[in-house]
Amino acid sequence: MLDYFKGPVQGLQDFTTLAGQAIGNIWRRPHYWDDILIQMDTIGVGSLTIAVFTGFFSGIVMALQMGRALGQYGQTERTGEVVSIILVRELGPVLTALMIAGRNSSGMASELGSMKVTEQIDAMRALGIDPIQKLVTPRMIATAIMLPCLTVIADFIGMVGGYVVSALVYHLRAHQYWTTTWQALEWSDVVQGLLKPFIFSFAVSLVGCYYGLNTTGGTQGVGKATTQAMVTASMWIFVLTAIITKIFVSST
Repeated sequence: MLDYFKGPVQGLQDFTTLAGQAIGNIWRRPHYWDDILIQMDTIGVGSLTIAVFTGFFSGIVMALQMGRALGQYGQTERTGEVVSIILVRELGPVLTALMIAGRNSSGMASELGSMKVTEQIDAMRALGIDPIQKLVTPRMIATAIMLPCLTVIADFIGMVGGYVVSALVYHLRAHQYWTTTWQALEWSDVVQGLLKPFIFSFAVSLVGCYYGLNTTGGTQGVGKATTQAMVTASMWIFVLTAIITKIFVSST
């Protein structure tokens, strides 16, 4: 029984150590600003299409479902209100983070895993370069900056998608839709909608880097690490959103 828990406990310990070192490196020199900018472009700009696509069709689906349900009570004009609250509080941050995890956690694990099996990381250590400072911290910082930005874009595009359905299907006027959309949001919703992707960003980046740096077994190991990174990051996103939502619900 003890042997069964030995692996997970060791993995959690190694992950915690990696996370502590990566976060601590934010205040240590050298700072690899070029690497941060490159990762911001890869993670943020490279994922923009996915975020827009996800947000737009999420808004469409929610408007179709909520408009139909509200129509039974003669409250179709409140479709924008429901769409905005659900998007900003929950679906926008979670769906965007899941898509970014699928693209970037797996990408980080694959990239760093390839460097590990080809002994490039060992060569960096031999040259006196800290692999965590050079490889992990820039990816963590870039994800922490870009994921909230992508979430904001996805939320807005989702509201646009909701408006398209509200105008074409339920014949709501633009002023009627957008007024209820903005008035429904409170500062706590905005804070919650930005805090979640910021926290998710650490799971997305650190999980991907962890599995990449611990890759073994050649190219087959790289594929395994890529799969594990995506699955683990996605699971952590659901766990974290449940915890954060519970905190906000309890405080109101």
